[in-house]
Amino acid sequence: MTHSGFKQTILVASLGLAVAACTSDDIETPDENTPPAGSTSGNETNTFDHMNDGISPWELVDRLTKEGPPRYTSKVHSCPKVRYRTFGAVLASVGVNVGSTTNLSAGQLYATGDNAMGAPNFANRIRENISISTSGASRSFDIFAAAAPEIIAAVPNLERCKVNGQSASLFNASNQCEASGITCLIGVPAEAAHLDLCNLTIQRASTPAVGQRLAVAALMAAAYTCE
Repeated sequence: MTHSGFKQTILVASLGLAVAACTSDDIETPDENTPPAGSTSGNETNTFDHMNDGISPWELVDRLTKEGPPRYTSKVHSCPKVRYRTFGAVLASVGVNVGSTTNLSAGQLYATGDNAMGAPNFANRIRENISISTSGASRSFDIFAAAAPEIIAAVPNLERCKVNGQSASLFNASNQCEASGITCLIGVPAEAAHLDLCNLTIQRASTPAVGQRLAVAALMAAAYTCE
């Protein structure tokens, strides 16, 4: 660049800054991305139901103090895939015969679903897939659905389900869900929401027996697949 060209470039840049300085105070650019205060209702074409109010910085600091930074909470509150071997142990602990070779039984679906569920392949030096995949989740749902009859029959006789010597049961004589059985099934104390979901599933099914199997499969899936 020549000396005169360099001067012209500086002159043009200076004029641009001067114009911007003179006009910036007079022109206000509306922020079209700022949502209105309150809540927004969503639908299938735009968004989901959410609040538009911004978070207070003091609330954010308090939350970070109690919960920790995102890099920490993402680890302790995440929902990783249940390991293949652990999945089999869970099934066995609730009375499922994981060694069954009967076609479409829970044991057979588990044994033949190792690839879909991301099991390790030590012979080829392939570690276990620790991420949840569509195929793995689908096979898990199939296994829980197939295992439901075995689980329903086994729960009253499981030692892990007994409290003070009393056996637990998933359902009573009126086809209502029992909190003791659900607690044993999912490993945490059953809440009202669990019972409501369980009873509603039975009520909406074609028969109580079908509803019981669907309820057990849904509860197991919610507890062990993050769905």
